[in-house]
Amino acid sequence: MTKLYTLADICMVPLGTSDPSVSSYVAKIEKRILASDLKSTVHSFGTTIEGPWDEVMALIGELHEYSHDELGHKRIHTEIRLGTRVDKSQTAVEKLESLKDKMKHIMD
Repeated sequence: MTKLYTLADICMVPLGTSDPSVSSYVAKIEKRILASDLKSTVHSFGTTIEGPWDEVMALIGELHEYSHDELGHKRIHTEIRLGTRVDKSQTAVEKLESLKDKMKHIMD
């Protein structure tokens, strides 16, 4: 059985808060993600987390538990996009570099 390495792009938002800004919430979630052993990259609409499938999924579950149990949010909405690849190993940074290289050739 193949041990899957995944890139998970997630965007977590608490619902029903009195403040339309979620940056304070995101900062707390990012701190938890950074405390994990997994690689991550924050961007303007979420975070890409990469690592073994089971560990990434476990972290996402832990983030939900943290949001409910410690931050006190009643409802969390999370959008997740997942990607796996078995023909070669590729990190999020490597994917971006490949895209930039291809774009450079198209733009020339």
